[in-house]
Amino acid sequence: MTWKSRGDLLPKSVMSKKWVIFLCIGSFCAGMVFTNSRMWTMPEPKGLGRTTAMEAEKLNVVSEGCNTRILQEKEVKRESKGIYREVSKTQNAIQTLDKTISNLEMELAAAKAAQESIRSGAPVPANMKMSESSGRRRYLMVVGINTAFSSRKRRDSVRETWMPQGEKRKKLEEEKGIIIRFVIGHSATSGGILDRAIEAEDKKHGDFLRLDHVEGYLELSAKTRTYFATAVNLWDADFYIKVDDDVHVNIATLGQTLVRHRSKPRVYIGCMKSGPVLSQKGVRYHEPEYWKFGEAGNKYFRHATGQLYAISKDLAAYISNNKQVLHKYANEDVSLGSWFIGLDVDHIDDRRLCCGTPPDCEWKAQAGNVCVASFDWTCSGICRSAERIKEVHKRCGEGEKALWSASF
Repeated sequence: MTWKSRGDLLPKSVMSKKWVIFLCIGSFCAGMVFTNSRMWTMPEPKGLGRTTAMEAEKLNVVSEGCNTRILQEKEVKRESKGIYREVSKTQNAIQTLDKTISNLEMELAAAKAAQESIRSGAPVPANMKMSESSGRRRYLMVVGINTAFSSRKRRDSVRETWMPQGEKRKKLEEEKGIIIRFVIGHSATSGGILDRAIEAEDKKHGDFLRLDHVEGYLELSAKTRTYFATAVNLWDADFYIKVDDDVHVNIATLGQTLVRHRSKPRVYIGCMKSGPVLSQKGVRYHEPEYWKFGEAGNKYFRHATGQLYAISKDLAAYISNNKQVLHKYANEDVSLGSWFIGLDVDHIDDRRLCCGTPPDCEWKAQAGNVCVASFDWTCSGICRSAERIKEVHKRCGEGEKALWSASF
């Protein structure tokens, strides 16, 4: 090739390189412009603009380095709260079920007691028969005064002091919801002179509760059992009281004492004691079954002294429902206490239920602490009560106004 021909080609090659460089620079600039515009106009991804509480907790876990111990503690706290709620619900359900079962047991006991009374031919007052057909009224308490055939003078002394008579007794039942009756069974010779004397006295005063029971000093445990079973059948009350006919009682103070325990389901109220178990024959309060209480010189379990004690309705219903299998010890107060062993019973020890006669009860009344019951420990009642109870009533009685102004 000649130099001329090379000269013709040289300009074309030079021009081509320039255009290539220019095009490269233009492409680079265009790329930079396009890339910058995308960087500045990129939309914010959805879901990353705001952080929810759940996501914050997750991010917190991540920031803590996914610590497994912290995760476990949080999980345990959640599970504990859930378990606590479930336990509370279960406990409430159990309490409701327990209350329902208790009510059903009491109704069953009352129904069984009614059937047994009808079958045995036990006398039922006419006004109680009417109340059964028209619906039973709820009373505050039934006070049963334990008495004997030979205790006519004691009964009259009680009628003249702390037990209202006639229209006042009816008013006491209607307005205050308090039933008071002398409690007695029948003699070994049914229809004999002793029974006829009680029938005549009842016709005059109308204040007896006759039991299907043969009277006898050694049968006091059986009498107590029959009394509670009969009373809970005849009257629907919050409390059932047994008191001896040689004890002075302030009725209003007794009612005010009992209402403080009305919300408790199973209550046993009295002056709690634990006397010695007497194994020697011939002594008063001898215990033939002393060997059941362990070694010689041992004491009884805690139980209320027999002069006066009170039990709530469900305990009276329990006695009625199980009276055929409840064991009787020689002493009726021990027997009653033994029937509640093994039960969830609230024992209330109230010393106002066992004050002494004047000056003891008088001093307490003057100090504003009126006694519920007063008697002499040496006589297990007021000594010569037929003669002395009027004096005790005068010096230790709460006054008639206290009874009619009391609100239970």
